[in-house]
Amino acid sequence: MSELVKNPETYFRRFIPKRSALLKELEEEAFREDIPIVGPVVGELLFILARIIRAERILELGTATGYSAIYLAEAFENLNGQLVTLENDPAMAARARDNFIRAGVDDQIEIRLCDAIEEITTLSGTFDMIFMDIDKVDYDAVLPYCRDLLRQNGLLVADNVGFEDAKPFNTAIFNSGEFRPVSLFSFLPLHSPEKDGLCLALRL
Repeated sequence: MSELVKNPETYFRRFIPKRSALLKELEEEAFREDIPIVGPVVGELLFILARIIRAERILELGTATGYSAIYLAEAFENLNGQLVTLENDPAMAARARDNFIRAGVDDQIEIRLCDAIEEITTLSGTFDMIFMDIDKVDYDAVLPYCRDLLRQNGLLVADNVGFEDAKPFNTAIFNSGEFRPVSLFSFLPLHSPEKDGLCLALRL
């Protein structure tokens, strides 16, 4: 059997996806201001997943400066795609709006200034994809609403499931008969943190 590459973290840093000047700027801001972002590897994964399932309606829980939302909105194959993103910090929401305009995706993103835990209980219709990136302690509480909002064969992606606070969610979705999940512990360059877990779950 072939040997694993030497110094795999150094090796895989060579393959960080290319991204726009704006996204690099947001990465630098995040580093300076300690703003948790998904980074270019997970960002590119979100783009690929959304494009694969041809998502036309996406829900994001937790906007911050809009880094992940830009990747998701750019995955839409046509101008009818719509991303609804929920953020409870007015300053972050304002910054995200400016970044959406700069990225040219503002027409396809609706940002709501709200408490995601409260707002998700009021949402209706169905989504093709949901990306969860709020306080990890709240993941378990919103899981039933994500289940109800996702279409059949829709995709749930949860970031930071390597955190201690995500343990109830990890157990709940693993034991759920309504999702087919896989949890991955990975090295994710420029992610916050770089060694963390991601959960991908298909709505059955």
